[in-house]
Amino acid sequence: MKHSLAFLAALLLSSLAGQASAEPSKPNIVYILADDLGYGDVQCLNPQRGKIKTPNLDRLASQGMTFTDAHSGSSVCTPTRYGVLTGRYAWRSLLQQGVYPDNRPPLIVDGRLTVAALLKQHGYHTASIGKWHVGFSLEGVPQGKLTQNGAPLGSVTKDGPLTRGFDEFFGFDRLTEAPTSMFEGDRCTQLIKPVDLLGEFVKRADFIITTRAKSGQPFFLYLALNSPHAPIVPTKEWQGKSGLGAYGDFVMESDWAVGEVLASLDKAGVSDNTLVIFTSDNGCSKVARISKLQAQGHYPSADLRGSKSDIWEGGHRLPFFVRWPSKIKAGSQSSQLICHTDFMATCAEILGAKLPDNAAEDSFSILPALLGTDTAPLHEAVVHHSLNGSFAIRQGKWKLELCADSGGWTSPKPGSKEAKGLPTNQLYDLSTDKGETKNLQAEHPEVVARLTRLLEHFIADGRSTPGPKQANDAPIVIRKRNTTAPNE
Repeated sequence: MKHSLAFLAALLLSSLAGQASAEPSKPNIVYILADDLGYGDVQCLNPQRGKIKTPNLDRLASQGMTFTDAHSGSSVCTPTRYGVLTGRYAWRSLLQQGVYPDNRPPLIVDGRLTVAALLKQHGYHTASIGKWHVGFSLEGVPQGKLTQNGAPLGSVTKDGPLTRGFDEFFGFDRLTEAPTSMFEGDRCTQLIKPVDLLGEFVKRADFIITTRAKSGQPFFLYLALNSPHAPIVPTKEWQGKSGLGAYGDFVMESDWAVGEVLASLDKAGVSDNTLVIFTSDNGCSKVARISKLQAQGHYPSADLRGSKSDIWEGGHRLPFFVRWPSKIKAGSQSSQLICHTDFMATCAEILGAKLPDNAAEDSFSILPALLGTDTAPLHEAVVHHSLNGSFAIRQGKWKLELCADSGGWTSPKPGSKEAKGLPTNQLYDLSTDKGETKNLQAEHPEVVARLTRLLEHFIADGRSTPGPKQANDAPIVIRKRNTTAPNE
């Protein structure tokens, strides 16, 4: 009898264990952020005017969901990265134009919740690989005093990624043309030639995926590529592959890198329960020689106006693919208006976590769109920001730009002769004019007034999400008085 009871108990425990293992676990999360990749640089998004082959990104899109109206928080680098990691528009911070300088205390102030810290609180191992560029200071090195490579070898930061929610970091704060200073954790340990960075990041990503999959602990990998940002340096293996010059080759090598990460997930046996997001920080840079690419039939911004730095769509509407095989329908598409700041609220909803009132002030969960349960717009409106700090606000089909010019490097440039005499507002109906060719501000002054009031409301409340008012870090002026566009 005792043996029978013991057998039954063991059988029951085995059954319960089997049920527990069958229950869905917290998904691993891999966020891949390309640097200066335009909407039209991905073949499946630009089949008529895109000439660069991107088979791995096309496959990622076919295996998950494509967002066709996804936007970075800014049309340049640092502000977008700030928004991804904090769920807050960077123009609420001390950085209200341009990008962050080297060797400064982090733009993400101490105590502000990051998505990495949120996930760590819920049992995740968190790793950052690649470009940081939201600032950290170096002990014993005066601000701004760096070598041509960046940080001096052996220098240490006490306010880097490891203090902003990450368990490990391998990467750099800002890329240089010379061999780049690389940090392992909080210490600068080596110099790496820019041409070798992408391959090194792929190896590091594979190691993290492999080791964390074996541990059974859920992991978050923030993989911020250096490509296809300048210096545009494809390896010999990829040179000449695109037929469009170095930029096309570098885009193809970036696509290869994404494919390698997906292969690592497959090899580790964790693809089905891994949420993969791929996007870019802003549009294609003019360093890519856009006019020459267009002459060869490739349009990095597809049919959008402008490029990196600009307030127009080409500056901040970007590729955005999400794959989660156990949850997201393959080959699906969403036209929801979303922003990179939405990442934190999405993670919180996946985990069933409540965000503090003073965190993720501009983050809306896109989980309903991913699961196909959305029946209404996720955002009331999304705010856009350009290199020189010009504002735009988008609601439904309407986009209001509170400047007469591009806000960036495309003509008419801020402060240029071409910009003088133009209306101080630009209003476009993107449902019929995605290329922003016909300014309707004179025909619809009521829309201009309504959207201006809404932007002022978002600024005054310190948030665009529901909740108690929060403080911005500095006063905010919605119309630029400094009309020039700084260099990045």
